[in-house]
Amino acid sequence: MNWIELSMSVTGELAEAVSELLSRYVPGGVAVESEIEPDQPEPSGMVTVRGYLPADENLANAKEAIERGLWHLGQIRPLPAPHYRELEATDWENAWRKRYHPIPIGSSLLILPPWYEVETGDRKPLVIEPGMAFGTGTHPTTQLCLSLIETHLIPGSTVVDLGCGSGILSIAAALLGASHIIALDIDQKAIEITSANAERNHVAEKLSVRQGSLKEAAQFTQESGKPPSLLVANILATVLTRMIKDGLAACVEQDGVLILSGILEEQLPDFLAVAREAGLIVRQVRGDGDWRAVVLEHNRE
Repeated sequence: MNWIELSMSVTGELAEAVSELLSRYVPGGVAVESEIEPDQPEPSGMVTVRGYLPADENLANAKEAIERGLWHLGQIRPLPAPHYRELEATDWENAWRKRYHPIPIGSSLLILPPWYEVETGDRKPLVIEPGMAFGTGTHPTTQLCLSLIETHLIPGSTVVDLGCGSGILSIAAALLGASHIIALDIDQKAIEITSANAERNHVAEKLSVRQGSLKEAAQFTQESGKPPSLLVANILATVLTRMIKDGLAACVEQDGVLILSGILEEQLPDFLAVAREAGLIVRQVRGDGDWRAVVLEHNRE
């Protein structure tokens, strides 16, 4: 049987939304690849999202459903039209792998797919399967969190990853020297994926992966002899705002740090006002395109 390759070149910001949509209809998973410009050693900021559809009697229905979903996404932000090409059965499984390029983050990390062999130098390899629909490291909010973890994590400390998704932030914290990471997500599938990725990166012994959210994070803090010094959450601004009002700051020790991402530029003033009202000190704001990540400090005094 032949296969149809569907590909789209989009910004990292849009890649995960497109990937999530395609993953509903693509049986073999979705590939997210950093694009390299000619004569440029670093990724361009654009990524290619690829999926492979079997060329069978269900192809027309799958393409119609995908294009309908892309049309709805395009009402939020313009999207390019998908490109289709037919592949022989012997080619499709590895067609996208040779195009994938590692993603350097900050000065310490390099995001890699499981099959990619490359000299990482001083960078620590963080292995994530690009076929997963979320948490691949391409989205600006994820990259902002990763770079801020590198800056603010204290080696030997305990970290809470609230809304862990693929586990990419928890794994980064472990690689950067955290002794214990509490990885929480309300989605059971995310728990399974985080656990698998922790094993893949040989840091499973550092992670406690649990189903839950703010309530469970607060419970761990109360039960622990030493509360976490760092909490990271890459979620929507509306959810983060509600969590701050519900006592998010209490999940870290005094003078502990919260790295919160998923905030659009136009949401930032209101978000910072809520944080200050809750007694949090704004230490840093970092941006990438329309997205912002905020570093807050919890001071109980």
